[in-house]
Amino acid sequence: MSGVTINDKNLFNQGDILPQTHHHQKNFRHNAHKLRMFGLYHVRYKLRHYLSEFFGCVVLIFLGISSVSAFSFYEQLMSEYWLIVSLSWGAAITMALYVSLGNSGGHLNPAVTISMAVFGRFEWKKVPGYIISQLLGCIVGSALAFSVYIEKYDAYDGGVRQTTGPKATAAIFSSYPDAENSNINCFYQEFLVSCVLLFVLQGVFDHKMAPAKSFEPIIVGILVFVITSSTAIVGSSNMNPARDLGPRIFTAIAGWGSEPFTVANHYFWIPVVAPILGAIVGTGLYELFVIPNNDE
Repeated sequence: MSGVTINDKNLFNQGDILPQTHHHQKNFRHNAHKLRMFGLYHVRYKLRHYLSEFFGCVVLIFLGISSVSAFSFYEQLMSEYWLIVSLSWGAAITMALYVSLGNSGGHLNPAVTISMAVFGRFEWKKVPGYIISQLLGCIVGSALAFSVYIEKYDAYDGGVRQTTGPKATAAIFSSYPDAENSNINCFYQEFLVSCVLLFVLQGVFDHKMAPAKSFEPIIVGILVFVITSSTAIVGSSNMNPARDLGPRIFTAIAGWGSEPFTVANHYFWIPVVAPILGAIVGTGLYELFVIPNNDE
């Protein structure tokens, strides 16, 4: 219609109704892509890394805690409890990485974020935003998992949430030390497994060390499964401060009271501090001792 003329006057300027040329079509598609389905594209784009960490942690915690809830409330599943829960957490981190890896880097863990910043691989100015996003994601993921099984909780404890005792359910969300495991040993265990986690992760993602291209989420899931299945049964193997603290905050809000933070001689700080220190040491050991071949 842009070519219709009367008395040598163009009735419609090109592009008045629909872009007709390849150039206009390209710009139209580009602008449509920018708008996506919602507005405020530029604001969302600036926040994309934090949103990615948030939703990755939501997926991680929702799937992980839901799996623990299933085995806690259905006795017929208990015979294979430890193996399948370990597999579930490994699969959960894999799914969470598919959500976040290509955008924010898939940290999903304050220990990873801080250790990367310590060794100059991540901007310190982004660290607070990443940690807040991870923590909030873990709280929301806990709430979603709880909402699926809330009637099972009510039937089990009559609506009276307990951290310790015969009707305790707080351990579904966060770790609590084994009766025979001291807080000192829990600290050492969290430190060690976090050190191993970050040491191996460096090799998985190091481009000079034949990285597992396109398979990183799966490899990380296998790594989490191996560490969890082999060590978590004797105590604490969170390897992630947000993974433990976020659900712990949720339980304190959702009816378990202050006990999640006071039980076991204020154990709660151990799975927060120890993984960060372990991650820094694990990354440092890789930097110091694993020397790839020169690029030639």
